[in-house]
Order: sequence, then structure tokens, then C-alpha cells
Amino acid sequence: MILTMDINQKRLWRTLMELAEIGGTSPIDVHGVTRLSLTKTELRARQYVIDLMKDSGLSVQVDAVGNIIGKLEGTDLELPSVMTGSHIDSVPHGGRFDGTLGVLGAIEAVRTMKEAGIKLKHSIEIVSFTDEEGARFGAGFIGSKGMAGELTETTFSLADDKGVTYREAFLAANLNPTLYKQAIRSDEQIKAYIEMHIEQGKVLEEHDLSIGIVTDIQGPVWLDVTLEGAADHAGATPMDMRKDAGLAMAEVLLAVEAISKEHQGVGTVGKMSIEPGGVNIIPGRACFSVDLRHIRKERRQHMVDDLHEQVEAICNQRGVTYNIDVKKEVEPATCSHEMVGLIDEVCTELNIRAMKMPCGAGHDALIMSKLAPIGMIFIRSKQGISHSPKEWSDAEDCKKGTQVLLHTLMKLAQ
Repeated sequence: MILTMDINQKRLWRTLMELAEIGGTSPIDVHGVTRLSLTKTELRARQYVIDLMKDSGLSVQVDAVGNIIGKLEGTDLELPSVMTGSHIDSVPHGGRFDGTLGVLGAIEAVRTMKEAGIKLKHSIEIVSFTDEEGARFGAGFIGSKGMAGELTETTFSLADDKGVTYREAFLAANLNPTLYKQAIRSDEQIKAYIEMHIEQGKVLEEHDLSIGIVTDIQGPVWLDVTLEGAADHAGATPMDMRKDAGLAMAEVLLAVEAISKEHQGVGTVGKMSIEPGGVNIIPGRACFSVDLRHIRKERRQHMVDDLHEQVEAICNQRGVTYNIDVKKEVEPATCSHEMVGLIDEVCTELNIRAMKMPCGAGHDALIMSKLAPIGMIFIRSKQGISHSPKEWSDAEDCKKGTQVLLHTLMKLAQ
């Protein structure tokens, strides 16, 4: 192991800032970065990544679901690849680092190996996964699900807010949606998957640490809830005669909080709308999302069951009907003990202080756990802010994380 190899911090930082300009509205720390999956903006960002991979000496292919895969061939092509990466799509008005650090950091790590003339037995594949966020069509992890064989035909009928379907977006990006199964990889082809990502929380900052080693990843369930009451005149309808979908929604929102605390998970209502939306009209319809997460699948199911019970009770009391649709469901995952130990070993060798910790956010590593042992490296986030224009990780922390990724990849690919 050559621990003297050093990541080029300036080069890594330059690529992070250059990619942020694609989809970024100046000033970025106010307006953020918007690169919704398979939009013209995100397609330009994808081309940036392809060009950067080629400039770094990698062979590049785009698979049937749009995953960009840059490969550094090992000396024994019969051996399974070591895989790393993340995503470059964003939420609306997101930050510079979410996902992109894992992709650009991996490219920088492999470029550093090539410049040092390092030869490894296993090939290394860097993947920029398609649509991790799910911000455009409401169902994320498309690229990693495609690779893991968990994508279904129904996904392509989902539509964005403008009525564009996934099928249409694929075709516009020169991808054939009927060939999506060609992206499937077998577990025999992948030795391990490791993902570097910003923490998106405050734990590392509060412990004054740059690096976290993930032990478990919470799996999200996304629900769309619709409540149907009666839209009546706000002045002429007595309080005890109302079927107010808005107030029913308010009670459910509080129930989400209580259920999440009870089960030591997390629950969020991020999208809400009421109709008709007039100041003097009782809401007759309320629609909202619910995001429930836990590191244990059985505990998360208890959260979902309790929510169903609470919604039914609240609606019965208020004379409102309801419907709950599951938009996304991903099982929680436990990182490989061997991978956790390996990352910890590298941190010790590099004299970088780190802590082991669970992960609350969803990542492509969740899906890749179906195919291979997984590991995750966390980088400190300033004030824990993410999915926001104010998202920030210092250049030195990005370098440290990439340094850990570099040497972990080398150990895995030897």
C-alpha cells in the first residue's frame, strides 16, 4: 500500500465547482443547483462526467438505464469489479455536493492511481447512477434499481409535473426504455460497492470529525395520502357540520411526528396541497406526502401500520375518506462488517480520526446491497445542511474523504 499518494485537492475542488455551474443559478449559495433527472440541464452534466472520465483515462459506457460507467481495467479481467460512485441529479434548488462528491471524488481517486502507475488485479468501475433523488418523477434509485434487477415496467409510465413520462424522457435522452433489463448485473460481477457521500446531518460536525464510517442505512417508504372531505362555505357552515380535509391533514401530520418518535425512526411530510384553495372555502381535498424511515425493516413496518390506523381513526371522526398509495419502498441495509473494518483500517493508517455511525438518508448503496457487500464513507456537512443552496463541505474534508476512498479501493482491488 502506497500511503504517500496524495489526492490533488485543487483539481477535485475545481471539478466540484465546475459541475455545480451546470444547473446552478448565481449566486449558487442563494438559488442552489437544479439538475432534475434527464432534463436538458442534467444531460449536459452527464456529458461533463463522461468527458472527465475519458480525460482521466477510463473507458466509458452508458448502460440501458442511463448509468454512466467509467472503468479502470485490472490485470485479471476474470475477477469481479470493485464498484464505487453515486449520482449527479439533484433536488430543486439543491447543493453542490450531494451525490456529486461521490462521483467526482471516485474519478479523482482513480486518476491519482493511474498517475502513480498503480496496477491492480480487480477492475474498478465508477458509476454515476441515473435519478437517485426521484425529484422529477417521484420514484428514485432508478439507475441502481436497474442494475440490481429491481426496476419494473410500470416505472416508465410515471409522469413529472408537466406530464412528461419516464418513457418519453428516456427516449429524449437516446435511451430505449424497452431494453432496461440489459442493465442488470449479477452478484458474481461485483466484488464490493463503496460510496462516498456528504453526511447531510450534524453528527460529524458536533464531534469535530471529518469522516464517518456508515454501519446501517435507513430505508425509506414514500406514501402519497389523499383525504376527501367536502368543500363548503367558510361562513355558512357550522363547525360541527364540516368535513374539513385540511384539519384532518393537520392531525395526520402530528401523528406522523408522534409515530416517528415512538418507534425511534424519522417521518417527514414534505409536500402538501389543499383544494380548492380559497380563503373563504373549507378545504374539500388534501394531498400530501409521507416519508417514513428506519434502519430496521420490521420497526419501519410498525410505523406504516400505525400511520394507517391513525389516518383511519382521524378520517372516521371527521367524516373524511382517504387513500394511501405507496410511491417508493426500499429496504434498510446493513453495511458489510468487513467493509466497515476495512475503511476503519484505512483511516487509522492515514491518521484520520473517524467515527462509526448510522445513515438516515437513502443512497444508491441501499439498492447495491442486493448485489454486493457495501460500505459508505461520510464527509462532514457544515451545520448538517443538505438539499439546500447552503449545503457545504470544506475542500479539506472532501480531500480527506477522497483519500480514504482511494486507499480503500486499492485494498479492495489488490
